[in-house]
Order: sequence, then structure tokens, then C-alpha cells
Amino acid sequence: MITQQQLNDFYDILLNPQSYADYCPNGLQIEGTAQIERIAFAVSATRDSIRQAVDNRADALVVHHGLFWSFHGARPLTGAFAQRVLPLVRHNINLFGYHLPLDGHAEIGNAAILGRLIGCGQQQPFGDYKGSATGIKGMLASPLTASQLQAKLAAVLGHAVILATPDSNALIRSVGIITGGANSEWRLAAKEGLDAYITGEISEHDWHESQENGVHMFAGGHHATEQFGIQALMKKTREQFDVDCFFIDSDNPA
Repeated sequence: MITQQQLNDFYDILLNPQSYADYCPNGLQIEGTAQIERIAFAVSATRDSIRQAVDNRADALVVHHGLFWSFHGARPLTGAFAQRVLPLVRHNINLFGYHLPLDGHAEIGNAAILGRLIGCGQQQPFGDYKGSATGIKGMLASPLTASQLQAKLAAVLGHAVILATPDSNALIRSVGIITGGANSEWRLAAKEGLDAYITGEISEHDWHESQENGVHMFAGGHHATEQFGIQALMKKTREQFDVDCFFIDSDNPA
């Protein structure tokens, strides 16, 4: 058993959320019980992940995508939103959310882990959201053609990968990675002279513009590219504390 404060302090030191100018609160979003014996982890705080946390008697739910976002503004606790928030409150479950800190972390960040899984070494910070890196850039250990990298990504992610490319047979050596919904950051990859850019989502105009500007752009799904950081955080938590941890997977093709 650990305390809520111990868990919060551990994440503050590990993830340094105060250094990010995020568009959501990072850290404790809903306060629950002071004593924690069981922790659930999930990519997003959805009705389903919250229900599973309740059903499995979790004292805390730790996610990458929390419940409160600046672009939503003030929201009444009614309807579908209430069905997310109220079960946590009623069952005294703590909700912790870490967004950009879990994207850009050099060791357990989504981009860093995805990079290592595809053989991207010499990793350096990449991306700039209000002064903070949100991903990584690096070099592939062995150059791959665009189509080969597409296939490798699909295998690692367990998800179909959209490829926008000027030449599917061209060799790729350098890549930039920002997971999730960072569609437009292929422009930064182009500016830095990288061969390829990997993210989760792609828009209609980015599909055209990235390849027209000579960048191979890969979109492997928002959820699929952001499944790694939260699981690495779970492993770190389990190593640090004598507490039961479990992961809640989601069926999300987006």
C-alpha cells in the first residue's frame, strides 16, 4: 500500500509535468482515497476504462488522456461526461493524467519507445510545443525503404499505417516522431532535413503537402502510437512501489 501523495510525488519527479505548458492539467485530476493498493493504467479515461477500473477495484486510474482539456472549456457534469466523472467520485478512485510529459519523455515517452522499437537510435529531442520537446528524432540502425518502414510500423503498432510518400522505394535513414495528433509537424521534419516523419493522425492536406515537400509521412493511429508510454509508466510504478498494477486495453481504430 502507498499513499496518494507518494504516487503524486513519484510522478512529479519522474515526469516533471511543471515544465510543460500543456492544454490540460497534468497530475491529480480527481482526488480519491488517500491509501492506494491497486492501480489501473489506460491510454484514455473513457467510460469503458473507468468502468473496468471500478469493476477491478482500483484505487487509482493513471492515463495519458485525462478528462479535462482547455479546448472544452467549462463543462456541466451531465450526460456522457458525467458518466465518466461520477463513477470515479462515487468509488473514491484517484485519476492521474499525464499528457505531453508522457509524449516527450526521453526514456519512457511514447515517441522514444516507438523509436526504439523500430530501430531508431541516436535519439534527440524533437518538436517544440511552447518551449518543450514533444517527441524524438534519430537515425535508423539500418536504412529502410518507405514501404518497408510502413510494414515494420504496422507490425509494431498492430495497426494499419497510412503512408504519404514521394517514392515508396526511397531509402529512409533519419526520422522524426511525435505521436498522436501532431499532423502538421511534418513541416518541422522537413525544416530539419529529416527523411521521414511518424505520427498518429494525418489530414487530407497533409497527405498531399508532406510528400510534395519530400517528406515520407507515416500515420499509425492516435491510440496505437500512444500505447507505449503509459505501459512503461506502469512498469516504473510497479518497480518503485509494492502495489498491484494492471493495464486496461482499448479497442480504438482512430
